Parts: sequence; C-alpha cells; structure tokens
Amino acid sequence: MSDDTPMSDSSTGTPHLLEVRGLRRTFGTVRAVDDVSFTLPAGGSLGVVGESGSGKTTTARIVVGLEQADAGEVLVRGLPRPGRTRGRAARLARARQVQMVFQDPYLSLDPRTPVEAALRETLALHFPGRDHGARVRELLDQVGLGARAAEARPRQLSGGQRQRVAVARALAVEPAVLVLDEAVAALDVSVQAQILNLLADIREETGIGYLFITHDLGVVRSVTDEIVVMRHGAVVESGPTQEVLAAPRHPYTRLLLDSVPRPGWDPDAIAEARRAL
Repeated sequence: MSDDTPMSDSSTGTPHLLEVRGLRRTFGTVRAVDDVSFTLPAGGSLGVVGESGSGKTTTARIVVGLEQADAGEVLVRGLPRPGRTRGRAARLARARQVQMVFQDPYLSLDPRTPVEAALRETLALHFPGRDHGARVRELLDQVGLGARAAEARPRQLSGGQRQRVAVARALAVEPAVLVLDEAVAALDVSVQAQILNLLADIREETGIGYLFITHDLGVVRSVTDEIVVMRHGAVVESGPTQEVLAAPRHPYTRLLLDSVPRPGWDPDAIAEARRAL
C-alpha cells in the first residue's frame, strides 16, 4: 500500500471514518504535536488521553480545523479534509464533516438566544429552504430535552442541560465525527454519567464517530473502544481501551493509572515517578 492510499477497515474494506496521518505542529521551540497518527472507524469511539501539555487538545483543534498543522493530514471517509477554504458553501461543507463540543458550553452559546432559536439558526445556515420545526423537536428529544427547554436561554439551564444543547447543536449539521474536548469535565459526577449515557445512545442510533479528548481515564474506560496515550506531543501507546488500561506497556500510561486517587494512594510517590520519566 502506498502512502497515498487511504487506510481502511479490514473487516469491510471501506475507508476509516477518520484518519490522522503524521500530524506535526510547533509553537516557537515547542513541538506541541509530534508525528501523531490514528484512525477511527465508522461508529467508533476513540479516546485521546494525557496530562495538560500532552498535545491532545492541539491535535483535536487540528482535526476540527481550528489549528493548521505544519505537516501531516486529516482524512474523513478516505478523502483529505480541506484546509482553510474560500467560499461559504465550501466552509459549510467542511464544518459538516467534523463538529466539536467544548468543556464549557456557556462560552459557545449566545446567552441572549433561546435554545430553539439557536438550533433553528444552525439548521437554517446549513440546510436553507426547509421547515426546521420537526428537526428541532427531534434534536431536543434526542438529547433528552423537552419543550420547556426550547424557550429557555442558556443562563436558565443547568450545566448538564447546557451541554445537551451544545451536543444537539453539533448534531444538527449531521457530522461524521464529533470531537468532545473535556466535554464532561466541568459537570458533577452524576450529570457526567447522564451525558455519557446519552452519547452512547446517540452513537448506537446514528453511527457517528466520537473522538474524546480527556485526562479522565474513567471517562475513557466507560465510553471508548480504542485509546491513544499522548505525552509531550507524541503518541506513546495505543490500542483497545480495555487492554491498554488493564496491561499498560508504557511507563507513562502506568503513571496515569497510578495517579488516580484511591485508598493507599501516595501523591509524593507519583510525583517522584513523574520526575523519573
């Protein structure tokens, strides 16, 4: 296979939903992303984990298109994802490939705009000339929000409800891939579980692919099929989530697991192990 041939799912022979090849990104003397590659099959869920500064968020921003890579490429359904495009139609088509849900939905929602109006605005932008009432109701139902939430403004909603709105708005454009950057990190544990269960149901219903960017191994363990562990911009370990977390091969992955507080946990020992890496 040549370097220009899209990798495919060996079970079906079709291109992967998302393929990241050799991404590199530097900021001055800092190599934020260093030759990062991974694949995501249709309907799959991949976790990219690492501590702050590992390069996981920069990688996600390149996939979405918020950052430009110095080298490498991103493919969606076997086709290179275009860079900065000219023309409204091309920009909208690019946005429909990959959508992102951020950690704090309040920052990405217009505080003056009710939920239904925000969804209608997104639908009208991407699918003009349609009656979007039924689709708005479908999206609200899909994320577990009812008619009362439709008229509410973001400040009138709980954190979990706002995150559901953010998910609904991302799903409105019918993306192939949804990137979730620490999307449940700011929520209470019980609300986290609700959102993660919601996302699992949506994936089963739609076949959408998820790219979870997180430092939380509990989230990765519960909602991803595959895992990529990053440190200092590079991938140090990858594979099936349960296998990697049960028997990590790289010392850094073991350190991440050992850093999770539990009875007998010794933070000083963890700090010493981190300095030794």
